[in-house]
Amino acid sequence: MAKKTTEQKTAKNRNRYDVDEYLDEKVSLFNMRRCLRYLARAKLGLGTALGLSVLGNLASLTGPLFIQRAMDVAIPNKDVKLLLQMALFLGISIVIAIGLGAVRNVLVARAGANIIHDIRFDLFSHLQKLGFWFYDSRPHGKIFVRVVPYVNSVSDALSNGIINFVIEVLNIVFIIFFMFRVSPQLATVTIVGLPVLALFIWTIKPIQRRAWQRVSNKNSNLNAYIQESIDGVRVTQAFDRQKRNSGIMNSLTTERNREWMRAQYISNTTWFSTETISQLVFSFVYIVGVYKMSPMASFGMLLAMGNYTWRFWQPIINLANIYNTFITAMSYLDRIFDTIAEPVRIKDAEGAVEFPFVRGHVEFKDVSFSYDGVRKVLNHVSFDGHPGESIALVGPTGAGKTTIVNLLSRFYNIEEGQVCVDGQDIMKVTLKSLRSQMGIMLQDSFLFTGTIADNIRYGKLDAGPEEIKAAARLIGADSFIEKLPQGYDTPITERGGGISQGERQLLAFCRTLISDPRILILDEATSSIDTGTEQLVQEGIRTLMKGRTSFIIAHRLSTIRDCSRIMYIKDGGIAEVGTHDELMEKKGLYYQLYWTQHAEAITV
Repeated sequence: MAKKTTEQKTAKNRNRYDVDEYLDEKVSLFNMRRCLRYLARAKLGLGTALGLSVLGNLASLTGPLFIQRAMDVAIPNKDVKLLLQMALFLGISIVIAIGLGAVRNVLVARAGANIIHDIRFDLFSHLQKLGFWFYDSRPHGKIFVRVVPYVNSVSDALSNGIINFVIEVLNIVFIIFFMFRVSPQLATVTIVGLPVLALFIWTIKPIQRRAWQRVSNKNSNLNAYIQESIDGVRVTQAFDRQKRNSGIMNSLTTERNREWMRAQYISNTTWFSTETISQLVFSFVYIVGVYKMSPMASFGMLLAMGNYTWRFWQPIINLANIYNTFITAMSYLDRIFDTIAEPVRIKDAEGAVEFPFVRGHVEFKDVSFSYDGVRKVLNHVSFDGHPGESIALVGPTGAGKTTIVNLLSRFYNIEEGQVCVDGQDIMKVTLKSLRSQMGIMLQDSFLFTGTIADNIRYGKLDAGPEEIKAAARLIGADSFIEKLPQGYDTPITERGGGISQGERQLLAFCRTLISDPRILILDEATSSIDTGTEQLVQEGIRTLMKGRTSFIIAHRLSTIRDCSRIMYIKDGGIAEVGTHDELMEKKGLYYQLYWTQHAEAITV
């Protein structure tokens, strides 16, 4: 039990913009295998790019040999023909290296774009499957940053970075071969600094990874706060919180910049150490060549070895830079792959069957439920809902009304007890076949960017113009839609900007109606509709409910007087049940709620 409580506290704490998310300090082998799977999808393009890079680098590495022959043979012997040949061969090697490099860059860029697409598509598709619990447990800004900025950041590391890593390792092997071919003694001097650098990088690796993980945390926190601030800008301005919010933003940005600079210092230490060691070795090669090997070392040999020495340490420096990029990318990849690895808890059970045509007989059998694993929201709830019956759920906030319809819709898994439709346990049927026969209008009337018609059609994607207009007329939304400049083709912005809250709710109701559900769920369906509009909607609701099992959560008790049954929910259980008249005769909880609301209406 203690372990579960700790997990719940962790989940609760991470749902804040100012709390860092936990990340494993060690590189995950599981995530590394995931990287390889994405690379495997682009293996043709990356493999071709790798082959072109090898050929291009080999062509480039022949250049110093042509220079050495020109310096040691052609020039001393005044052999103009040989000198021109060496110049021509050098030019050809340069052109081949540049040409193959250009083609290689195009292939890598294309592979990188495909990897970005695959990762982002898999991540977004997985997010679509995750249940409400996932979005309840963390700021949405911390989710968004993983889908766009983080995926962009890792693409180069997974495509260009991996290719360059292989190429640079091969370059080192090729260069060592050419160096030993020119001078084994000077080649030995060149590679003597390599173990020193390897030891340094191995030591600094975990420090660097932790530094970039902290940067990732601060970026995530900052993005979460920005997202929250944009969503709540109206409240911010209403309460004159701009100055206070700017202070929080400044604090988060300062923390992010501080961690960024620390990570940069560590990364630059790797680069600086590589550069320093390479320059010392470069100088030492000339010293040894001039003072220790003379007259064995000709001018052409020293020039060729100097070129190869520079080329030898250049891939070492590049590897250090690639390492820096990859360490940064792994911090982001952890977040991306951890999200993809989140278990889909709301899914079809093994052997789940397709739900046939639903009549609408709903049964709750001794159902208990808790969101956090500690406090039960429902306690042993049992009731029957018969086809065509309208059931209203009323009661105080937090009593469990919305939880009942959430479980019926299978937005959460039933922990204890059983919910059945037409005698079939809904945990044993496919989600698609269950929800396709439900019309669900949640309390938040969310609309999408598009036209009025597009948002109504969301409930039935193949609905034609006449079906859309018929649904709007039934609900009473046609009166305001036809007054808009472009009617049903009027564009609306994100979350329904440009129209009132009541109008947004009417459109959401049209969207539910057009899906022609067998079970209807209305969660505060008329909460933002004025009294005049409510009368139109009530007529539409009565028409819609005919022959359908309906569950209505309503704050206005006047909207549910005609329901077949009213259940008063209190403390996670059904305290009272009956028709409006029956409950009024009892003079119990519903009676008190009704007259309290009636008195408030008279006062207003």
